[in-house]
Amino acid sequence: MFIAGVDEAGRGPVLGPIVCAGVLVREEDIPELVKLGVKDSKLLQPSKREALALEILKHAVKVEVKIRYPEEIDAARTNGLNLNKLEAQIFAEIINQLKPDVTYVDAADVNPERFSQMIKNSLVVDTKLVSQHKADYKIPVVSAASIIAKVERDKKIRELKRFGDVGSGYCHDPKTISFLKEWAREHGELPNFVRHSWITAKNILDGLKQKVLDDFKNR
Repeated sequence: MFIAGVDEAGRGPVLGPIVCAGVLVREEDIPELVKLGVKDSKLLQPSKREALALEILKHAVKVEVKIRYPEEIDAARTNGLNLNKLEAQIFAEIINQLKPDVTYVDAADVNPERFSQMIKNSLVVDTKLVSQHKADYKIPVVSAASIIAKVERDKKIRELKRFGDVGSGYCHDPKTISFLKEWAREHGELPNFVRHSWITAKNILDGLKQKVLDDFKNR
């Protein structure tokens, strides 16, 4: 019996990609994940996540990672694909490649069954699909997937540090907002690693336009 867990990292940030990961293990190897100490990636320090990611790769039958960059996320939303549907499609891609007997996913939708159906709409493999809230906290193989996704997302954010202190990328992070406002002031636009369809990005650009207008009026 092959069991898969699927989760994501970076769903909400205004910059950087969303990373989805799937981990496939033999059912009898799940206790090994528990022994390793896998848990929801948000409960782990970065160094611990990275160490666990290496161990997960050793114990997994297969690991799949899918990345959607900001321009892809914006394009999907422009075409009427909300974030839940986009995430469900990516999860389905991962499941189709892993071909598990049973799959556990962390439900993105407020209705887990609805999210499950979104995934099933794109599945071409036969798997028992279990969609739950907080699956990354409750189910070890989903915890493992959350760790892989978070470590990969963190790598992508570190790559952006060459542009300056981008912070975590989340809308509530003052460093991220400060970076974006400064970039907008300097370049007159936001960088391509920003999700322009996010309200935070739109507000920053609107604020810049208003400042330019005010400066013009006050000349």
